[in-house]
Formats: sequence, C-alpha cells, structure tokens
Amino acid sequence: MKTHQAKLITGIIASSEKAFLGAEKLLKLKFGPIDYKSKKADFDVTNYYEKEMGAGLMRCFYSFAKLIDPAKLPAIKLKTNSFEKRVARYLKATRRAVNIDPGYITEAKLVLASTKNYYHRILLGRGIFAEITLSFRDGLFRPMEWTYPDYRTDGYIKIFNEVRDIFMRQRLK
Repeated sequence: MKTHQAKLITGIIASSEKAFLGAEKLLKLKFGPIDYKSKKADFDVTNYYEKEMGAGLMRCFYSFAKLIDPAKLPAIKLKTNSFEKRVARYLKATRRAVNIDPGYITEAKLVLASTKNYYHRILLGRGIFAEITLSFRDGLFRPMEWTYPDYRTDGYIKIFNEVRDIFMRQRLK
C-alpha cells in the first residue's frame, strides 16, 4: 500500500429516499463499491440546511472500498458538488435535494472538504478547503475545538471508528 492513501467517506443529508438513492448511485459509479453504510439518522442538531432543503432531514455516511490519494480531495469535492446538482435535476427539485460532504479517514484523523473558508481551514486549491475535524487519540476519534456538534456525538464517533478499523485492515493487505 502507498503511504499516503486514505479512506474516502461521504456524509449525505437529504429528506427523501429518492435523493439518497440518486446520490448513492452516482457515488458508486465514480468511486466504486461502498464498503460501509451507516443507518440513516435524523439530522436535527442544527437547522442550518432547512431553509435550503426543507424539514425532516436525515444523514447517512458511506465509505468506499478503493483507497484514495488525499491530494485528490478538491477534485472529489467538486465532483460531489456536481452530483448534488444532478440529483436535484433528476428529481425536478425546486431547491437543493441532497448535500454530499466528502472527506477522508487516515490512521490519525478525519478530514472534511468545504467550499467555505474559516480560520481553521486550509485552502487546497480550486476553491476547496480542508479541515481536520477529528483526531485519533487514545484509541478513538476525538473532536477539535471547531468540530461540528453532530460530529462530536457518540453515534458519529462510533461510525468513524468503525470506518477507521476497515481502513486499518486494508493497510495490512
């Protein structure tokens, strides 16, 4: 295995099963087989997306069997942004139908991509920023001072620890 490979993950927020399925189909076509899929959970720690996407939002996380080069994160984020638009067109949605947030997991951290700049984010290029959202310390992922509230929950931490375990087994092959 190459030293700088990482485990691609995506968090998907949507309110309809059709939006989830449309996003999942596009993600699998581009990034290959999914090797981890969390259960859908209510996305209710913030109402940030409600104005844009409506109420009753759910979130699900996926990870992919094929490892990635972390340097590809800007291209991946731009591709997932285009997938959001494709799903909305397919569903003939009058507003945003799905939010797809890519990132990656390594032995030491969870990194998320964003189009929004802030003091703790680093510009990777092409208008895409990265932040270390969680660091792996003392046997589990732990939040940073800026970590989103939902990424701090025990449920999300459990998901990311499980995905990290898959990644660590892949590294041994």
